Amino acid sequence: MPLVDMGDMLRAAYAQRYAIGAFDFVSLDMLEGILRGAERARAPVILSVAESHFRHFDVELALAAAVVAARRATVPVAIHFDHGSGIETARRAIAQGCNGVMVDASDRPFAENVRITREVVAMAHRCGVPVEGELGYVTGVEGEDAELHPLDPQPTCPDEAEAYVAETGVDFLAVAIGTVHGRFRGTPELDFERLAAIDRRLGMPLVLHGGSGLAEADYRQLAALGIAKINVFTALADAAATAIRERAAAGEDHLLRLCADVREAVAQEVERTVALFGSAGRAESLDARPWREVEHVVLWNSDGLSEGEVEGLFAEGRQALAAIPGVRRVFTGRAVQAGARFRYCWLVRFAGREVIASYRDHPHHLAFADGRFRPVAADRCTIDFEDLGS
Repeated sequence: MPLVDMGDMLRAAYAQRYAIGAFDFVSLDMLEGILRGAERARAPVILSVAESHFRHFDVELALAAAVVAARRATVPVAIHFDHGSGIETARRAIAQGCNGVMVDASDRPFAENVRITREVVAMAHRCGVPVEGELGYVTGVEGEDAELHPLDPQPTCPDEAEAYVAETGVDFLAVAIGTVHGRFRGTPELDFERLAAIDRRLGMPLVLHGGSGLAEADYRQLAALGIAKINVFTALADAAATAIRERAAAGEDHLLRLCADVREAVAQEVERTVALFGSAGRAESLDARPWREVEHVVLWNSDGLSEGEVEGLFAEGRQALAAIPGVRRVFTGRAVQAGARFRYCWLVRFAGREVIASYRDHPHHLAFADGRFRPVAADRCTIDFEDLGS
């Protein structure tokens, strides 16, 4: 199945009252294990990268791998950017392949949270990408989780949630109802009454952060009360670490052999988890649009420019156009065949159809196109092509 629209995916889950797992990965072993488990369970799945983990891996390489993995998967897949700090990191995540983004300003005062989130929503929606916001605060309990989420827990207020959604235009809301980032100490006490009140007010897909380690019955009740996306990382990391420790205890000391069981350990945890969420067996029935990129093609001839001047123009354009939200790649080329109808080309890859209009009207594009390119390229042809799959 293709990479699919994450908004469609979560709205379908919300309507049918089940939750989709958003699994953070930090290695290829984890990425492959997540998809192996989802495919065995026939569950739609979200591949997620968290900005808070970027110190541990190169996110551009990780997302390139996620895009390849998603496109060859046999279950519906979306790619999500988790715990983003603001508009620039969200823009880069979309450029690198994400079709869902989260902005996390939950540690800021309400008005500032609204301002930052609204800014990200405006940018992402021009790219056709849905946005998750967060209101309330989910704390971390120990180690790196405590460092990344250091404040005291703050439950989500239903009244504030309603105002926040109205003022920001977010597509999904992450709520704080008693979970933590990391491992629970003792038995979690989830505030289902609060969740029910939020669901009644908003009527939109809700998100749970800190989804590892809950009781089986909790997951069913969460989905019944509007949680359509549950974030999971700690349980996967623990499964992977256990697999490595067991290999080490058996005397293995070679990296490849130490990590040999990580994929399967992660796959088993994903398979177990999506069954609890109610998403197992939903792959074939999920009604979600394929996510299709668009190739913006410009074929042109220069009006009296030297080859050096053309190369300078290309370099200037690559820098200006690549910074426009929704642009994923800027390719510049020269015809190989002598005597070709057009000697030069731009191939600008858009995240989706919505970018056609936002790119056309963006100040960076207008300044470069009107001020530099069009005056020297009167002989040109422009066409937008939608990806039909590979």
